[in-house]
Amino acid sequence: MENTDPCRHFLKDVKRIIIKVGTAVVTRQDGRLAVGKLGALCEQIKELNSLGYEIILVSSGAVGLGRQRLRYRKLINSSFADLQKPQVELDGKACAAVGQNSLMALYDVLFSQLDVTSAQLLVTDNDFRDKDFRMQLSETMKSLLALKVIPIFNENDAVSTRKAPYEDSSGIFWDNDSLSALLALELKADLLILLSDVEGLYSGPPSDPRSKLIHTYIKEKHQSEITFGDKSRVGRGGMTAKVKASIHAAEAGIPVIITSGYAAENIIKVLQGQRIGTLFHKDAHKWAPVKEVDAREMAVAARDCSRRLQALSSEERKQILLKIADALEAHQNEIRIENEADVADAKEAGYEKSLVARLVLKNEKLASLANNIRIIANMEDPIGRVLKRTELAEGLILEKTSSSLGVLLIVFESRPDALVQIASLAIRSGNGLLLKGGKEAKRSNAILHKVITEAIPDIVGSKLIGLVTSRAEIPELLKLDDVIDLVIPRGSNKLVTQIKSSTKIPVLGHADGICHVYVDKSADLEMARRIVLDAKIDYPAGCNAMETLLVHKDLVEKGWLNSIIIDLRTEGVTLYGGPKASPLLNIPMARMLHHEYNSLACTVEIVDDVYAAIDHINLYGSAHTDSVVAEDHEVANVFLRQVDSAAVFHNASTRFSDGARFGLGAEVGISTSRIHARGPVGVDGLLTTRWILKGSGQIVDGDKAVNYTHRDLSI
Repeated sequence: MENTDPCRHFLKDVKRIIIKVGTAVVTRQDGRLAVGKLGALCEQIKELNSLGYEIILVSSGAVGLGRQRLRYRKLINSSFADLQKPQVELDGKACAAVGQNSLMALYDVLFSQLDVTSAQLLVTDNDFRDKDFRMQLSETMKSLLALKVIPIFNENDAVSTRKAPYEDSSGIFWDNDSLSALLALELKADLLILLSDVEGLYSGPPSDPRSKLIHTYIKEKHQSEITFGDKSRVGRGGMTAKVKASIHAAEAGIPVIITSGYAAENIIKVLQGQRIGTLFHKDAHKWAPVKEVDAREMAVAARDCSRRLQALSSEERKQILLKIADALEAHQNEIRIENEADVADAKEAGYEKSLVARLVLKNEKLASLANNIRIIANMEDPIGRVLKRTELAEGLILEKTSSSLGVLLIVFESRPDALVQIASLAIRSGNGLLLKGGKEAKRSNAILHKVITEAIPDIVGSKLIGLVTSRAEIPELLKLDDVIDLVIPRGSNKLVTQIKSSTKIPVLGHADGICHVYVDKSADLEMARRIVLDAKIDYPAGCNAMETLLVHKDLVEKGWLNSIIIDLRTEGVTLYGGPKASPLLNIPMARMLHHEYNSLACTVEIVDDVYAAIDHINLYGSAHTDSVVAEDHEVANVFLRQVDSAAVFHNASTRFSDGARFGLGAEVGISTSRIHARGPVGVDGLLTTRWILKGSGQIVDGDKAVNYTHRDLSI
């Protein structure tokens, strides 16, 4: 289950649950019942009931609903003269009596439609002072729950001896939040869920963009930090009352979760252990680190460190990278130990061979990484390069210069070597960095992060590169479009698509690596054989490996297609066919033509000519890397011009599509986006531009005093 919270392990033992529904959830803005939300709530309760959970519902809303009905009744029974008189507020107890009848009638209808029986239980504050009442309440609950009946509690405001609802907060309980907590203790519930009109408890008013959702409430940490906003638009509770009730129940040993009653399936998600809402638990202080660094703090720290990094000279930034390269080699044994533990765990967990292959860090790989860092260190300084110089007017010179982006968020799966490549490119380009690797490489990422950040001098700060350890922090980071400047996801189609749909921050990356090799009838067939085999078997798990082989129809008759099929099978490649190739070659039909195998498998299809190959690639490809093998230069040029991919090759393996092989030193990823960087993204892809204007006292003054020359100057 994605986004699960390890702090919620206790949920596996939960059986009896009390769910409290607030007035703001039960009613609409106009005071009428929110039938749709109530229906969705009842469906969740029905599902939980059928799964064996014992559900007790505490529902507010009677007073608000009754007030709305009585106002309407009063309006239609009033004369015009009556309406001119000052309107007296309706009696709250009368509102409660009328509203409770309507509320329960609706619950009865909704639950009956779901073949569930409900029961009404109205209680007052004084009832709980009676020991016999409390014993009988427990016995009645036992009988109802055994029959799978849903008990629905509410305070009997109509006959309560306390003052009018909303005015009196004295007694054993004072609203339905505190009633829920009291019932949780009396009826020995395993969990209390308080449904609200917001996602949970925030550090400040939820409407304030600076407020952060608190996932686990720790009294010692949060009690003095929280600022409450306005209370609920209806009802007498609000978040203050919910927190007070939650603390009371949690300290008595009953876990509480405050979450939104608006979001679909939220109760189900809570019981699945998903990290939604705010958890109150008596042991919460044991689970949290002494000092939690939240997403915003981490991003702001990376930004501050990046500005200090940019202030260094090119030579100083170079020395940081050389020191990191040396540190990688010096700590090779420690890195290998942690990496081997990750690989062993991945194999034991039954991960695919392609994923395990991407995990492995051998000595040669570490040496190669260190060497690539040194190449990056010795590159020309990318920051502050003058890209264009223009004389606007005499003595007024404008320069367009390269500049760091700011803070990058990189989310990657499996490959721990990506962490090293990305970190070195970020440092060379003067950017702060937040990294989130896959859980399968947790140990490898942790040791690599430690080695790299320890090599960063204090004048910059180790927080330049932050390592995000929980998947649950990603949604929070994706909201920080005021701090994070670019997101680069490296991983599955699902990961990239999910991130693109979840953030306002620009996203650079590719969802799939569906690379094609087209072998034309004019190809040097021995060259074609070598290119095809290399593109598929050199590193099948790579995003630049060939996934589809397209062959000109004339090569079928020449026997070359059968020959390459034999060669691929000899290398252990599993073959699937397109509509033409499958019946002809007697191989299984490909499940889909837009498919990335990431393993020793590929699709084979026959095409009529280069134009058919181009159409196929543009329709089923992923705009990553595609190659043509042809001696006919006209065919090759047509292919190079018309294939709409980030990298297009002639007579070369798709495996060359790589930052290091392109001479970029390393890459943060391969972009199929059409923003500023495309293909393998090195240092240049992590830069933006800014304008530097150098004058000698010029002013605009309506352009009267300026003679524009707009003359290009040499750089």
